[in-house]
Amino acid sequence: MKQLSITVLVENTAGKFDLLGEWGLSLWIETDEHCILYDTGQGRTLAQNARLLGIDLGRADALVLSHGHSDHSGGIAALVASGFRGKVFANPAALAKRYQLEDSRVRLKGMPAECINALRQDVQFIDSSAPTQIAPGLIVTGAIPRRTEYEDTGGAFFFDEACTQPDLLVDDQALLIEAPGGWVVITGCGHSGAVNTLNYAAELTGADRVFAFLGGMHLLSASEERIRATAQALRDFQVRTVAPCHCTGFAATGLFQAELGAAVVALRAGSKLRLSE
Repeated sequence: MKQLSITVLVENTAGKFDLLGEWGLSLWIETDEHCILYDTGQGRTLAQNARLLGIDLGRADALVLSHGHSDHSGGIAALVASGFRGKVFANPAALAKRYQLEDSRVRLKGMPAECINALRQDVQFIDSSAPTQIAPGLIVTGAIPRRTEYEDTGGAFFFDEACTQPDLLVDDQALLIEAPGGWVVITGCGHSGAVNTLNYAAELTGADRVFAFLGGMHLLSASEERIRATAQALRDFQVRTVAPCHCTGFAATGLFQAELGAAVVALRAGSKLRLSE
């Protein structure tokens, strides 16, 4: 793979033109031979932002779904309406009905019904609950082993409205890309933990270094101990580009900047990373 570029289509903040921000994430990934969409945001801004950035969503070979929460899966119906007929790599658990308890309020958090219908009718669904190769140098991790003691899912998530059946988000998965400078690790929310994700990426690829790590890391309510342990892991893997966004949180992002300096870059809708040596 000689070329890799990643354009942010959906993020909490917008960087230029008339792009819109929304709570969520979607990344447009172009390699020498493939166009891949990683997540779709909530669905309110995906199509408009893609149009303004000159990106034809229908060109995507594949959609990789990091997990089934609505802020990552809510744009699937809009994606299919754009002409997308590629493969969707996801854990079947992503289709489960889900809830989140936050500030004493319970709200729906699962994939919208119209998006589930689009997956069942219009695309080829690939079960990626185990490591799955999209193409050489493109790997979906599947379920990520959780081995650290200090990482959790980052919130109170449940399968039922009464909040009695905890949801451990077993569908959480990352995308690994072998770029010219080394392996790139992309995470949607990092519900399995950023350190667990990095360690599993190393296990799957055999690499002891990571060229770039980007995406949401769900450190909004994390302890300083966990954030510092994450920064240390990024240092241990000698990550050259760290691009935290979405649910990472200002405190974690600020600490990463203080600890890792120029390696840390901001991502917002409209941002474009060209990852080469």
